[in-house]
Amino acid sequence: MRNTSNHTLINPQNGNLAFKVFDFESNEHFDHIQRNNYYSLIIVRKGTGTVKADFTSYAFQEKSVFAFSPYQPFMFTVSGEFIGVAIYFHPDFFCIHKHQKEVACNGVLFNNIYHPPFITLSLKQEQQLDLMIAQLKDEIRNVALAQYELLVSQLKILLIQLSRAKVDQQPQVAIDIAENDQPFILQNLKEAIENNFKTKHTASDYADLLHISAKALARIAKTHFNKTLTELISERIIIEAKRELYLTSKTIKEIAYELGYEDEYYFSRFFKTNTDVSPQLYRETVGFAAAER
Repeated sequence: MRNTSNHTLINPQNGNLAFKVFDFESNEHFDHIQRNNYYSLIIVRKGTGTVKADFTSYAFQEKSVFAFSPYQPFMFTVSGEFIGVAIYFHPDFFCIHKHQKEVACNGVLFNNIYHPPFITLSLKQEQQLDLMIAQLKDEIRNVALAQYELLVSQLKILLIQLSRAKVDQQPQVAIDIAENDQPFILQNLKEAIENNFKTKHTASDYADLLHISAKALARIAKTHFNKTLTELISERIIIEAKRELYLTSKTIKEIAYELGYEDEYYFSRFFKTNTDVSPQLYRETVGFAAAER
């Protein structure tokens, strides 16, 4: 990695962004759909408004921290001042999945479509975060021995603190991840759906993957998500379908095939059953072209 201006590290092997911290004083960076190939932490010091993430809108207040996964679409709408800090890091720089046991933020801060993608900071948490951000900026400017290792260590601490803050504010997140009788089954279920929804569409598929009876897995899903397992799978497929319809010009047939449906018309019926509109109508009224108007 090499150091450049504006608290940015670039991967010298491919020229892509590896790690970046920057201050913002307006919404110009985020007032249009973002679909970054890296993790994004957006810390809003001042400003209120709404954020649209995965086609759900949330109202937010100042002193909020947002966490978005690679390729997760998001956009902010604000009416006045918008001041804060953004932290970007590429999976090649720090792989959350690889360091899950150390950091435990996957499914808490990131990759959790079942809970809002942000938290609100207390004064003490804001002060702690300010200190950690200042340390990250200092280290990026300090081209010295073991710079990468120190940056990753500081980033881990920041992610752990934010994960703890989210669990404090949204206790159901912790319940989902740490069940008494099945410590990892809920997290494993979410990860299994995330990794296989394009090829596995039935409840029995996931019961087989997790080595649990379909009846037991269905009970867990209903108890903790208040949804059937089929609804959870369908929800993830629909989110991806909406992303593709919203942000690409791929044909409906191409999108259907990528999501594991060889029959375009079966996919269209599935989409309409879950959204009340056809894929084509969704694209024409909500999709990328409509969003740009």
